[in-house]
Amino acid sequence: MDPVTLAVVRGALEQIGDEMDLHLIRAALSPIISETNDCAHGLYDPVTGETIAQGGLGLPMFLANMQFTVQRMIPVVERAGGFRPGDVWITNDPYLSGTHLNDVVLIAPHFVDGKLFALFANTGHWMDMGGGTPGGWVPTAQEIHQEGIIIPPLRLVDGGIRNEGIVGMITANVRLPHQLLGDLSAMINVFAIGRRGLDDLVARYGADTLKACIAEMMDRSEAQMRSYIAEIPDGTYVVEDFFDNDGVVDAPLKVRLALTVQGSTLRFDFSGTDGPAKGPMNVSDATTRSMCFVALRHIFPDVPVNGGAFRPTAFDIPGGCILSAAYPSAVGGTTEITQRIVDVVFGAIGQGVPALAPAAPFGTTCVATVSGRRPGDGRYFVAVYPYPGGYGGSAASDGLVNGTPPSSMAKFMSVEMSEHRYPVRFSHYAIREGSGGAGRHRGGCGTTYGVETLAEAVVSILGDRVDHCPPGAAGGLPAAPNSVRLTTGGSAWVPPMRSKVERVRFAPGDRFDLGSPGGGGYGDPLDRDCAAIEDDLNDGLICPDEAHRVYGAVSRVDRTVFGRPVYSLDRERTAAERQARRGGLLRTG
Repeated sequence: MDPVTLAVVRGALEQIGDEMDLHLIRAALSPIISETNDCAHGLYDPVTGETIAQGGLGLPMFLANMQFTVQRMIPVVERAGGFRPGDVWITNDPYLSGTHLNDVVLIAPHFVDGKLFALFANTGHWMDMGGGTPGGWVPTAQEIHQEGIIIPPLRLVDGGIRNEGIVGMITANVRLPHQLLGDLSAMINVFAIGRRGLDDLVARYGADTLKACIAEMMDRSEAQMRSYIAEIPDGTYVVEDFFDNDGVVDAPLKVRLALTVQGSTLRFDFSGTDGPAKGPMNVSDATTRSMCFVALRHIFPDVPVNGGAFRPTAFDIPGGCILSAAYPSAVGGTTEITQRIVDVVFGAIGQGVPALAPAAPFGTTCVATVSGRRPGDGRYFVAVYPYPGGYGGSAASDGLVNGTPPSSMAKFMSVEMSEHRYPVRFSHYAIREGSGGAGRHRGGCGTTYGVETLAEAVVSILGDRVDHCPPGAAGGLPAAPNSVRLTTGGSAWVPPMRSKVERVRFAPGDRFDLGSPGGGGYGDPLDRDCAAIEDDLNDGLICPDEAHRVYGAVSRVDRTVFGRPVYSLDRERTAAERQARRGGLLRTG
């Protein structure tokens, strides 16, 4: 294939996905899509279901998950008579489509000269799907029906005509029907953007040339991914990590990964992982596989996203564990489990090539939902706040401060938009100082924020990483734990499950304060550059006590600016302190 044509076609296909992302983000009514970007779009092979191209503005956690959903939907549709022009299929079945009930998947066929050429698919997070807790994060759920309604695979649009019976059944069972209708219409209409772009490409190059380009794109992605895998030494790398609890039983849950590298292939073996969880800390096998690809995408970012990049992998995910949920297991903890899968993949690859993978990121989305009725018109509102936090340090640099979850990239809704839409007031939104793990390259700091309710409301929180902090790598130290504190009736308290609490009734003036972990540190803290420590001190990311206790740095105040001290390090005393510690002559405390 002519390389110029191939590059142009690949760019055009990816642009189609980007445009679909952008149009949905602009058209959606719910802030979880319009502000948080909780959506994704892609183009798929109609026979194999493999990803052809995917937009870059949506969430990475849908990277391969939509491919697996399409692959599982194809035989379902074939049994119902196959795809027809003008059709749109819908499902949110988490055991088929992965993730949780709020992530609704639509699939639409595209025909060229009367023949099925490709499948478009999108995923959008709907703010509420019914269930016992507004928003869908139910920390004490013990079965899927407590979390909302299941939409099995259905032909939502038949020959261009929307089935209003299906739509009515859905809207009758959710708390935000008008918002849902707006998001549904936007998700359906955005397929027109994709069809227009694909038709332009077919008109320019012809269907046969376009198919040949797609096949070669996948082959090249496979070859590129295999070349990177081949650079990892052969062997089996084992990592174990834990969840604090499942929201119902206060006992840790183990995630175990044995990653085997053999030549240019990877085998992800999750045997030994606990489960199933009694509470909602379960996730489908499709999402488990997808999150492994997300981790690989972070490590090998230049490999194009298509089905070819997924081919050099194999999986062993035992049935019945928390990473292979089956009906009727609750799955609302998906946003937590996806984080941990990324963590263990980073840890395993880091054993093989320490310079390749970063230390663990903050590892918890800790979604807080605030719901109730507006004081003015009595209409339902549901506000959703997913954590930002710190990324792990790496061989190349410090970790990112205040980053979106690596597994999802869901953005935190702006303070201004939150206070405009909902009866809430933020007391603060700030970097959580001292939360990054110490190391030669420091983990990024997490984020802290506080929300006061201005009307009666119900608050639920589903998080983790309190008892088991994000670990460091290559001698780096762990990050600070997650912090959840509620203040109701004038009394501050921590939930019994530390970061999981359900349907707490808030009166006006009650508040909650959350602080996300930072990322783990990378390398020995005693090797950190003195200039970097001075920057950390003057940026407020660490305090003088931590600089001395952890980094062996002796600081002094040179001057004050606007009442704030400006620090510098005594290089000679710092060098002596570090040398003594390396020789074991001083205790670090």
